[in-house]
Amino acid sequence: MTTDSPHWFKSSYSSNGGQCVEVASNLAAMYDIVPVRDSKNPNGPVLNASADAFTSFVTGIKSDDFSAI
Repeated sequence: MTTDSPHWFKSSYSSNGGQCVEVASNLAAMYDIVPVRDSKNPNGPVLNASADAFTSFVTGIKSDDFSAI
């Protein structure tokens, strides 16, 4: 596998209940993107978030910024 290929993984907090997303953070440094996909549909569409946007999203989740949504 090269760094050009997404290395997909699920969060270690995932209970594998079928409601998961997978990310491929290995592309962030070279391409400034973090691909995200539905784990139930690995051949389906992929959302490519910028590395900064994904970092902001994860930071917001960790600080519970989205609890009122």
